[in-house]
This record gives sequence, C-alpha cells and structure tokens, in this order.
Amino acid sequence: MIIDIHGHLSPPEAARSFPMPPSLTDVDGMLAARAQAGIDLTIIGSPVGAGAMARVPGVDNYSQPRDRLRSFHAWMSGLIATFPDQLRGYVYANPFGDDDHLEGVRETLADPAFVGLITTSSVHGELLGSPRADSFFSLAAETGVPVLVHAPAEPIGTDRVDDFGFVEQIGRFGDVTMGMAMIAFAGWLDKYPGLRLIGATGGGALALLPERLQTAARPRHWGGGKPPAPSSAPAPSSTPPSADPGGALQRMYVDTSTFSPAHLGLNAEVLGPERMLFGTDSPPMSVPLEEFMHMIEKLPIDKASQQLILGGNAEALFDLRSRP
Repeated sequence: MIIDIHGHLSPPEAARSFPMPPSLTDVDGMLAARAQAGIDLTIIGSPVGAGAMARVPGVDNYSQPRDRLRSFHAWMSGLIATFPDQLRGYVYANPFGDDDHLEGVRETLADPAFVGLITTSSVHGELLGSPRADSFFSLAAETGVPVLVHAPAEPIGTDRVDDFGFVEQIGRFGDVTMGMAMIAFAGWLDKYPGLRLIGATGGGALALLPERLQTAARPRHWGGGKPPAPSSAPAPSSTPPSADPGGALQRMYVDTSTFSPAHLGLNAEVLGPERMLFGTDSPPMSVPLEEFMHMIEKLPIDKASQQLILGGNAEALFDLRSRP
C-alpha cells in the first residue's frame, strides 16, 4: 500500500476568497493523478485552516473563530466520506491556541475522518520552544495522533522578501528547519515522549543538525554554559534546553516532499528509512507524482526499506483502519 501523508485540498469558496493554485480545488484531477501513479491513500490538511497560504493584507490565520474552523473541517470530513478509500484528513491546530481553540481541535479529532494534526513551525515569527505551546503538545501526546509540522504562510525572516517563489520554496524550508530543531532543543519530546512529529518538506535541513543542536545546548566555548547576561536583563522566559536535543531530533519523522535525491539520501543515512514517510505536498506541487516515487526507488536501501517509506511506516504511525 502506498500512502501519501502530505497532500492539500481546499473548498471552492476558499478559492473565491484567497489566491491559490487551481489544483487545490480540483478533487477529481487530484484523485485521478494518484490512481494513475498507484498511490492508494492520501492524508490531506491545511496548515492555515480556513485561512490563506499566500499573503493577504488584513488576514490573520491565527485568529480564526471556532465556528469558522468547524465549517472548514466539516467540508473536509464530507469530502473524505465521499472518497473513504482514497482520503483521510488532518485537523488544523494553532500551536499557541487558547483553551477554546484546543477544545475545538479535540472535538474535531473525534471524527474518524481525521487521523492526525497539522500545525505550523512558527507563528508570527515565534518558534515552538515557547512555554505557550505546552497545551498543544500536551493535547497531541494525550490523543496519540501524529502531527505534521508544516511551514506557515509567512516564514520567519521573509517579511521583506518580495519574491513569493523564494518565500514559498526557501523561506518555508528554513522555517521548518528552525521549527523542528527548536522542538528538539526545547525538550518537548523529553516532557512528552509519546509525541509523534513529522517534519514537512523532508524536515528541512534536520539531518544536518544533530551535532549542532548538541553544541547549542552545551556550548563548550562558553564553558558549557551561556554568555553572562547583563545585570539589567529580564529573567529568561523559556525552560533550559534538552539534555540531548540531537537524540530528540532523531526520534522525529520526516516526509519525502523534497525535490532533491541528495536530501532524501541524507535523511535515510542520518534518520533511517524507518523515520521517513512518503509525502508529495501535491496539490499544489506539480512535480509528477511518479518522480517522488522514483527518487525513493533509487535510494541505496533494500526493497523492504523502500516499502516502509512508501507506506509501511504510515500504516504503523496512523490509525487508518477505521472508515469515515
């Protein structure tokens, strides 16, 4: 069974409100392309809920009322019920959402159409090391569902970048890198060992970071500590770093929605095939689906490991047995 854990679809009314590629509302075209490529099941979701993935003046994706998100998820649930053998869904969650928002997330997860959460690697420039993310990670650990950590519409450091292509392909990749690294650094997997976190876009540059994270947590050039803070500096607002952030990073998962065979190969070498999940980010990405599969087939791993990436890992990680 081939399972794509990273797809997107949007309701028609969203396309009338926000700019988006036409492929995001072409359900029939999406399913036909997957059938032709031999993909059996796709897990779809939106990292902005009912918001906009492109910059839209006056739109704040993190201020969506509960009833608006309920309507969006009802549309997705209905779509999944129409195609129960081909689709499952992620529930959108703001990682800094208040109690009402998170209660709505919990309510939506009770629908068997949904098998995981999708959230963003930063919020308005703030990474997920903040104590404000504790309620979200607690919920994710309690429910036991996987979390796809996806880049936000506006990645850190790109507010003055005018070229949207750069923001989309480079800025978001960098945001996932920092977001996943900060999750490991902040010790969320120490506090909640049951967390199952998946980095989108191949996890960014995650595979390059185990040693750097260890150095960041225990910088030898500062005597194992940090530079002395000025006497007037405010008290730190975050908890001390994880004792083993490099190890925490290697307990995460990544998808395969990268265009680089070298990147896939590094993930297989550092994280291992058992930590990789087939994902295409399509729609909206228009790279032929077969190319993603061919890159996996060309990895220097055995057939059993290839099958783990293409579907075996997802079958073990997600509860895909129930039907909407």
